[in-house]
Amino acid sequence: MLWLRSVLFTLLLPGSVLLWVPLWISTQTGGTFELGPARWIGLPVLIIGAGGLLRCIWDFGRRGKGTLAPVDPPRFVVRTGLYRVVRNPMYLSVLIALGGEALLFPSSWLIVWAAIVATAFHVFVVAYEEPELRRQFGAPYEAYCRAVSRWLPRRPSS
Repeated sequence: MLWLRSVLFTLLLPGSVLLWVPLWISTQTGGTFELGPARWIGLPVLIIGAGGLLRCIWDFGRRGKGTLAPVDPPRFVVRTGLYRVVRNPMYLSVLIALGGEALLFPSSWLIVWAAIVATAFHVFVVAYEEPELRRQFGAPYEAYCRAVSRWLPRRPSS
């Protein structure tokens, strides 16, 4: 049933951020800018972001025994895959995918949406998620935070 919950929460959470809201924005607003054929650079950016997101969801289920939803979180700290180089690769993947969408469907309103999402992610991570993970996992999570950057991918320090 874990895979079913993962699919449901994926459609609900990142699905809203990457599909439902951008679709609404693109049908309800103007605000386009012209990139010409260069807009197609957004397609590989979108694919990279979506691929990163799917990898993180897989790792949450396989390694963490949970889903991406705060109501059904992983039971173990996930430190494999993309989580080895950045603490928040799922959020980062969503932002990369949003950037790809903004390029592919040249919409200034999608850029505004991406900025709103980035701000919301940061506030959520700092105000709720990190304190909750420190409480839940203690020393192993503290060591992970010292070794791996919050937002900028880099080689782990230990």
